[in-house]
Amino acid sequence: MDTTRVSSTAFDGTAHAPAHARKFVRQVLGEWRLSQLAEDAVLLTSELVTNAVVHAGTGVELTCRLDVDAVPPTLEIEVGDHHPARTLPKAAPVLSSDGPPSTSGRGLALAALLADAWGVTYTKTTKRVWVRMELGEGGEPHEAVPAAVPVEPLEGLRVGVIVVSPDGVVESWNSEAEQLLGHPAEQAVGRALKELVAWRGHGPYALSLTDTLGLGRWRGEVRMRRPDGRLVPVYVSHLRSQGHGGVRRAIWMVVAREHRYVLTPPAAPMRHEAGRRVKELLDRDMPFAELLDTIARIVQVSSGGDAAYVLLASEGGGRFGVAAGAGAARGLVGVPATGVLGADRTTPAVVDDLLASDVELAELLRARSLACAPLVVTGEVIGFLVVTAAQAGRFDEELTVSLRHVAEQVAVPLQRERLAEQDRAHRGRLSFLAEAGELLAGVHDEELIAALTAQLVVPKIARWAAVYLTDLTGMTRLAHVWHSEECNNAELRGSLPAIPRTALSEVSWPVGPETVLSFPLLTQGRSYGALVIGRAEQALPLELADLLADLCRLVALNLHTAMLYTRQATTSRVLQRSLLPMRVAPMPGLESAVVYEPAGEGADVGGDFYDLFTVGDHWCFALGDVCGSGPEAAAVTGLARHAVRLLAKENYTVADILDRLNQALLEEGDDDRFLSLLCGELTPLPQGGALCTVASAGHPPPLLRRADGRVETVASPQLLLGIETGARFYVETFEMAQDDVLLCVTDGVTERRDGDRLLDDGDGLARLLSGCEGLSAHAVAERVRQAVEMFADEPSQDDVALLVIKASAALRQVR
Repeated sequence: MDTTRVSSTAFDGTAHAPAHARKFVRQVLGEWRLSQLAEDAVLLTSELVTNAVVHAGTGVELTCRLDVDAVPPTLEIEVGDHHPARTLPKAAPVLSSDGPPSTSGRGLALAALLADAWGVTYTKTTKRVWVRMELGEGGEPHEAVPAAVPVEPLEGLRVGVIVVSPDGVVESWNSEAEQLLGHPAEQAVGRALKELVAWRGHGPYALSLTDTLGLGRWRGEVRMRRPDGRLVPVYVSHLRSQGHGGVRRAIWMVVAREHRYVLTPPAAPMRHEAGRRVKELLDRDMPFAELLDTIARIVQVSSGGDAAYVLLASEGGGRFGVAAGAGAARGLVGVPATGVLGADRTTPAVVDDLLASDVELAELLRARSLACAPLVVTGEVIGFLVVTAAQAGRFDEELTVSLRHVAEQVAVPLQRERLAEQDRAHRGRLSFLAEAGELLAGVHDEELIAALTAQLVVPKIARWAAVYLTDLTGMTRLAHVWHSEECNNAELRGSLPAIPRTALSEVSWPVGPETVLSFPLLTQGRSYGALVIGRAEQALPLELADLLADLCRLVALNLHTAMLYTRQATTSRVLQRSLLPMRVAPMPGLESAVVYEPAGEGADVGGDFYDLFTVGDHWCFALGDVCGSGPEAAAVTGLARHAVRLLAKENYTVADILDRLNQALLEEGDDDRFLSLLCGELTPLPQGGALCTVASAGHPPPLLRRADGRVETVASPQLLLGIETGARFYVETFEMAQDDVLLCVTDGVTERRDGDRLLDDGDGLARLLSGCEGLSAHAVAERVRQAVEMFADEPSQDDVALLVIKASAALRQVR
């Protein structure tokens, strides 16, 4: 049976072809578990493809071929182009003694140096350049040895100890090293270690000998030279120790390759112990979260990994959530259910280098090595036990046996406890979200929403929380912080950026004793900030992550509503204020006071309006009431107030003003909008006081309080404005003497209701005005306002406006 593996591809003859070829070869060698050859193979491929593109200028075909039945096994890489007329230049030295370095022929020079064989094959249409690399057993690179090194029996075990200085010079060489490697101590001491070691790193991230000597610990196979030049395969256990004076020396313990297990860690007994401990753990009655954390710690310690995770499938599928973590496992919420952690993978796996196979997962886990075993229940993968390490090649196949043993023990109990926990979490989740929704409902203050959000998660879910808000202009700021220990609030706020300079998803949060996680406040495709939490626990269960995501969506929706409300209220306030006079005109010899209270929440103006201004040698005043209230009534208010002022400035009489305004309202064509209006003029009299000309179009008549306390009605009601086209209006005239008070009100005052009783029943307003003896205009206005407010327990549902004018001295002519 043919067991040769072949993988081919083709590229256009462009400058991007070498990069695509490198990526293809690295991927193929990763799938064939030959990552240790990637560095040399990728370099050779890059040179040959570059030569084909530069010298042939045609499309390129690339083929990788692995022959495992050959003796020794071989890897062959072949690059073909479609320009047979081109001849391949002969290999030449890279350096020239009489000129600059030559740039031609370097690909063949590299092939001669790195490959065991290379050649060129011509066909009628193509030219193919190939390189062949021989492999030893287990995929190790093969090197020919002139004479085989005899395998010594176990009783002939030699453990050589070599001490190397920081600059790589051998300082000590024991007698065991002499017997194993053949160099006497006096010949080895003082030489550079690199002269005695045939160092050959593999893979794109392989360390040099110098870098390896700088590591704290390292184990692996190398080849060392004997005095006759032969290469001896040995196994080395490296330790970097602290010597006298702070000098750190490297210590190598060296054995023959067949004795390597003397120096390897006793993994199997420890992993067997892990299975026994997990079995004892399952016999105990303990909370689900504690059970998961303990399993993660046992797996991490027994495997020697940097971090260990218990992953469980999410309800919606598509990813696995971190149910528990140990070691360097902070800040991870979940991983996609793809690749080595796919939902269809039912067998354990070891990945020597995640960067060569799954860069996204490597960045997510912050790891290079990974070992995992699926948690399988009735044929379904419900999760994984995962161990990771920051260095490549940390785990072996033996670890998968231990992980599978543990996974088989815990899968069914975890599934049983998980289903029960999910049911409890679902009920708690609904209760929590209902409470949060009720608390946030109707809140239109962004700062209050931020404060409530932080206090919802502390201390139930997190030790501390911070809420960042992004306004409608895109500006992000720290709005609120809350710590479970309130005395730490100021310190927490100081440690967090007040105004992040980068996107919230890219902020590096301060590293402290807690695990810091950030959740965006997103709704309708827009970000309104983020909720940042700090937890003492390393892992965040998927149920809590989903709960926080739901909470953030709820908060974002309320923030969206609050921001729109604030913007609309601000816009409405600015526009509505334009409908009111900026200031009341000063009236020498007269006091004036105004009270204005619109009924609509958040409104500054409604259906009632007032105005007081000068025209020539007299003053004009107006007090009106549009049918209804709120913004719709305010639209008619603007029309009426500005029309009155404009017509008065054009010297129209009070009657003409009412006629013209009535016609304007009818032309608007809104049959549901009527207007009552009280309009008048005040003209100074030479002997003092003022002559008042007034007309009331369906408005409550004004009241005049004489100095002796008598109160009289000084205008007769006429037809409302906006009802009849041919309506004509008339005026009435009266004189105001010193200390006389004129009170003009809207029906929000006279019709203030308490049950079936109105404030103006039985001339109640006239009696109230009669009792205002000796009061200023402002005092009279305030007394009437208080009477309206206190008349009933319920707040008024109508706009309230009143105008008070008091003659206090002889009037001066207006100039």
